[in-house]
Amino acid sequence: MTDSGSAPLPATDRPEAAARLRDALLSASFTADGLLDLLGAPAYAALARSETVPALRATRGDTPLEALVRLFLLQQPVPRARLTDVLPVEDAVDAGWLTSVGGDELAATVDVRPYGGPDGEDWFIVSDLGCAVGGAGGIGSRDEGVVLGVGGASTTLAGITVRTPVGAALDLGTGSGIQALHAAQHATRVTATDLNPRALHITALTLALSGAPAATLCEGSLFEPVRDDETFDLVVSNPPFVISPGARLTYRDGGMSGDDLCRSLVQQAGEKLNEGGFAQFLANWQHVEGEEWQDRVRSWVPRGCDAWIVQREVQDVTQYAELWLRDAGDHREDQAEYQSRYDAWLDEFEARKVKAVGFGWITLRRTDAAEPSVTVEEWPHPVEQPLGDTIRDHFERVDHLRAHDDAALLEGHFRLADEVVQEQVGLPGAEDPEHVVLRQHRGMRRATKVDTIGAGFAGVCDGSLSAGVILDAIAQLVGEDPVVLRDRTPAQIRLLVEQGFLEPVG
Repeated sequence: MTDSGSAPLPATDRPEAAARLRDALLSASFTADGLLDLLGAPAYAALARSETVPALRATRGDTPLEALVRLFLLQQPVPRARLTDVLPVEDAVDAGWLTSVGGDELAATVDVRPYGGPDGEDWFIVSDLGCAVGGAGGIGSRDEGVVLGVGGASTTLAGITVRTPVGAALDLGTGSGIQALHAAQHATRVTATDLNPRALHITALTLALSGAPAATLCEGSLFEPVRDDETFDLVVSNPPFVISPGARLTYRDGGMSGDDLCRSLVQQAGEKLNEGGFAQFLANWQHVEGEEWQDRVRSWVPRGCDAWIVQREVQDVTQYAELWLRDAGDHREDQAEYQSRYDAWLDEFEARKVKAVGFGWITLRRTDAAEPSVTVEEWPHPVEQPLGDTIRDHFERVDHLRAHDDAALLEGHFRLADEVVQEQVGLPGAEDPEHVVLRQHRGMRRATKVDTIGAGFAGVCDGSLSAGVILDAIAQLVGEDPVVLRDRTPAQIRLLVEQGFLEPVG
């Protein structure tokens, strides 16, 4: 049996074949919406869990779409006769997308997964056989060079990426090419790198089958294949961030000690960014005894960059080891080997005094400000994706606050952000609430406690009056000295602006 990581791939020098195949797939409604309509929500969701039985049951008919789902997504051989009126069969065979099996049947040589773009585009993500549904599904333990399809991490990074028109974008560790595909929609030039040449080949297929412009593909680790004098407006990476004893699996293990790969990636990014450019990564970081994790990741931020680092999840070392052993399918193999690998993982963490591992997002923006802003926080609560605009707005508010001292802040005008509500918390029947909470229903969906002055201030901010004038009016209403109120309130205003509850006007 041929491993996925060494099996022949479709040709990348046949763009006309990819275009005809794309047209045929679209004509048969082999799209994200078409799949949902055909399979139904339960079977569609089951695919993300690597469960294919519901989808197999839903594709027992003889429609063109059912044949394509079985062929490209479920890797079932399909009689050639069923495909001759659906696909350009000879073209697809000659270009290597299909191969003959069992005499009169055809099989796909790669997974092809329909994927909906942010503006309703119909795209296709190509990956190795068995890797489009539910991520690795344990295949990595048998095939180190495997190229995975779309997983939760991929879509998370795509969702948090700032999507403004740029000249040059760089996708480090491109894998199946999903980040390069997104970047191609708003970047004039896209460069994609990967240590695995098979990943670069598959990225080219993903772009071609999705009808996207070709990218510059460079083989090598992280920034190594990029010219020293080359800079970018956007750098994105879903790197092999797993902290493991060794580099057994190319697609996930960085091969460096501890969290050094993520640290190196962040530290090197600053010099590759143009002024105002963004670098956005998913990362893991160690929680080490006697050290604050916030200080650890803060030390990674390169000079000349603002940063916003959000820890989304923390796992103790046993949970972390079990997660990635299961990801590789080790729990389904020899029990003694599983225990040995588990033990090696815990030995590694013990030697480094690591008690837990954090996962989150890191966004850098090249600013060259005299005093860069570095925000490090923990936010494990639900958010509303996509967050690209929210992240861009965060850094714009950072610029505003940095440029305005307290006196200038009070001269400024603000408006309450959309879909912010006020909640009053206290005992039933009490005359006054114990505290007031402002809550966002968009973006980060934050909640923050404010005093009655802060709540009153936020409630009347519609951009028409300056902050100072509003505070003077509140001081008169509550019988407080307006000078004292002006002195003590800017810190609260700054927090509300920083967290996105208030937006500067003008």
